[in-house]
Amino acid sequence: MSDPETIRIYDQRAADYAEMTDQYNIADPRLAAFIAACPKGGRVLDLGCGPGAAAARMAEAGLVVEAVDASAAMVAMAARHPGVTARQATFDDIAGDATYDGIWANFSLLHAPRPDFPRHLAALHRALKPVGVFLIGLKLGKGAARDSIGRHYTYFSEDELMDHLRTAGFAPGDVKHGASEGLDGTTAPWISVLAHG
Repeated sequence: MSDPETIRIYDQRAADYAEMTDQYNIADPRLAAFIAACPKGGRVLDLGCGPGAAAARMAEAGLVVEAVDASAAMVAMAARHPGVTARQATFDDIAGDATYDGIWANFSLLHAPRPDFPRHLAALHRALKPVGVFLIGLKLGKGAARDSIGRHYTYFSEDELMDHLRTAGFAPGDVKHGASEGLDGTTAPWISVLAHG
């Protein structure tokens, strides 16, 4: 994520975001499935970690967690969790080859501009070990827009997302759909895909 306005909003609303999402993230069955799919003691990347609740749960499960976020306020909150190494970074900063056993990109890449999305997925695929697991969550829809509090979103249909994942080299697996209320107070449909490298 590199949109200055979106980053500014997350910096300003970090505590509100944590209050709204922490308990859900800790109990998320998708997170439990992701952790179970990673090898014991595996190295994982939490891309767009937010306040760090999911990263903390991964660390508690024995994974070696690297958490990154473009928001300095979010990184500061994530770094307070035991076992979580957090640093400020954008999607463009992700590099490496076969580095991670798992990458958790839960509702983070939806802030990437559409033209950059394939490039980011390709970099993540390179960074994932060949047998690694990748989880991506996005809001469903068309086009791109700012929400009522100013955050930039890019929307995809399920077919578009699957095409992008396969083109990047991922093998999509388990898919879940849902709808949740966001920080802006609106409820939006979403998709979560568990894939492999």
